[in-house]
Amino acid sequence: MKKIFQTISPVDKSVYLEREYASVADIEDVLAKAKHAQKGWRNTTIAERAEVCKKVVAYFLNNATAMAEELSWQMGRPIRYTPFEITGGFKERAHYMIDIAEQALGNVAVPQLDGFERFIGREPLGTVLVLAPWNYPYLTSVNAIIPAIMAGNTVILKHSEQTPLCAERYAEAFAFAGAPEGVFQFLYIDHAQVAQVIDDSRIDFVAFTGSVSGGHAVQQAVGRRFIGSGLELGGKDPAYVRQDAKLQHAIDNLVDGAFFNSGQSCCGIERIYVHEALYDSFVDGFVSLSKQYVLDNPLERETTLGPMVRTSAAIQAQDQIDRALQQGAKALLDASSFPNHQVGTPYMAPQVLINVDHTMEVMREESFAPVVGIMSVKDDEEAVRLMNDSQYGLTASLWTQDVDRAKELGREIETGTLFMNRCDYLDPALAWTGVKNSGRGCTLSALGYDSLTRPKSYHLRIN
Repeated sequence: MKKIFQTISPVDKSVYLEREYASVADIEDVLAKAKHAQKGWRNTTIAERAEVCKKVVAYFLNNATAMAEELSWQMGRPIRYTPFEITGGFKERAHYMIDIAEQALGNVAVPQLDGFERFIGREPLGTVLVLAPWNYPYLTSVNAIIPAIMAGNTVILKHSEQTPLCAERYAEAFAFAGAPEGVFQFLYIDHAQVAQVIDDSRIDFVAFTGSVSGGHAVQQAVGRRFIGSGLELGGKDPAYVRQDAKLQHAIDNLVDGAFFNSGQSCCGIERIYVHEALYDSFVDGFVSLSKQYVLDNPLERETTLGPMVRTSAAIQAQDQIDRALQQGAKALLDASSFPNHQVGTPYMAPQVLINVDHTMEVMREESFAPVVGIMSVKDDEEAVRLMNDSQYGLTASLWTQDVDRAKELGREIETGTLFMNRCDYLDPALAWTGVKNSGRGCTLSALGYDSLTRPKSYHLRIN
């Protein structure tokens, strides 16, 4: 008898769907098909691959409404926002990586010598295993899937058990696009089976997005073989509001950056440092705007803050808040003013904390919840010191009108992406990467193709 798993909807705690885990025979079939398909796929032209991938994107766009509704049921984001994951970010990233593939995958020219032809080619790796999370299930997965396919690899997707329909929708899209059998496949497998698949010689690269602990597990599995991995892990992303910032602009964007998707974003804003001259005004404005959120059923159009993904996540976040309060923090939002806030359910009201410091877990460890701590700082030096006082380094944002100073501070801040006057965004033209415990490697941009290919040197004597 096959084992099954259930996806429990955070909307109403119902069993949204059940699926069977793959058997040993299922896994073998998928691995064999991927290996076989890659032999032919690697010999297709980039233009042929682009035609398939553009049809994949078209399928997503044509079915965005239905996909958005099922996504809200699976992970709880309000329906007013879920379509944009497909029609906005997914479309933008996929099309960008398709459009730059010809140039990014071209041969690397080197100075020529008389009597020789020399260049560096780019070869696909083989089969790429993509391990994708639930919080942005299409955005995180497209970062690896489309570039891997465009580079001539085959892909096996293992999606989160919270959002399994995303894997099925990808399979439907590639079938619609006419991709050869085996070029894209998915598996429902548990953690032990993931380790077994990584250990198989037919897997040539692993792209993982998830927790730090999950990254360690993937790295341990990959370490048994000579293959690469890309790891996008946690974040505790800081913002610094300088004295010259446009105050309302900073408030509007940082509230959204902290609470969008119920704070369940690896690059969401989790800690804010504000110059002492603006601190009181900033906090007042931040709290006022935060009170306008409507916490409710995510299938209702008026809802702007949905439930967290599961009850345990909400309990963990509340525990973190409670410990901070016990250490002297002050909560500025009254949960009772959000009528649908319910302890013991995924429906968690947003929270803003002041009187916080770095002895508190809420300012050090990833919250992944609608909670943010705000501290006053006296100058740039103190702000940078606090921003860097973290095990994470995914993104950081500066709010200032001084571009030159932002560049100077950016060189001091330990982060993968530095923003000025925006946050919580991924530009596909730029490398998406992290430092410290936020991971290693990069996706997107022309550099995103480097990890999905291997260099091959051609040294041809022609006389």
